Amino acid sequence: MEIVFHGHSCIQLSDGTNSLIIDPFLRGNELAVTKPEDISVDAVLLTHAHTDHILDADAIAKNNDAPVVSIVELAAYMSWKGVKTIGMNIGGTLDLGFAKVKMIQAFHSSGIVIEEKQQILYAGMPAGYIVAMGGMTVLHAGDTALFGDMKMIGERHSIDVAFIPIGDHYTMGPDDALQAAEWFGAKLVVPVHYDTFPVIRQEAERFVSRLEEKGIRGQVVKPGGRLVL
Repeated sequence: MEIVFHGHSCIQLSDGTNSLIIDPFLRGNELAVTKPEDISVDAVLLTHAHTDHILDADAIAKNNDAPVVSIVELAAYMSWKGVKTIGMNIGGTLDLGFAKVKMIQAFHSSGIVIEEKQQILYAGMPAGYIVAMGGMTVLHAGDTALFGDMKMIGERHSIDVAFIPIGDHYTMGPDDALQAAEWFGAKLVVPVHYDTFPVIRQEAERFVSRLEEKGIRGQVVKPGGRLVL
């Protein structure tokens, strides 16, 4: 499997034949090195409805005739943009043929702010994903706070790679992310959701060093960087 980190919380998984992307946010991210039109995928997964996770979802889905997978309320919203959607819910597993996608809980918020109407559109619960693909198991925690059931998730799944937010302010900070990494028990931990905006600046290398002090393998991946597993 090849994993590309596109910056912020956007990762793309490929098995050599098929590919999926999670939380595409490229046009709005000054650190991203890839454009939406350069992305080739078979499915687009969304963890929740905030702009920094869905901005490029409809364009990528349309360009690839690929479905958007998300919580049911967000799927309804995305369908109004003229894309194919597959709505699911927390605890459910979706078989895409080339990958099995399990939606797990995340503690966050999820809504779409419509500035011109001064309205906030409810978009269902936030979530994370466990993706089984190409013989590997990848966890994307989504935007989340620390919660005790992370330990149960780690005990019930053999996770090869976990992508965990460390930015603080909107999600867990490094201290809580360190605990999350222990509970998930992944073979490799990659920090995400940091440095995109001033308020979430973090020392990712320091976080990885703290992981290694606890016997956990960690790796910083720069936007555009790749992991081959």
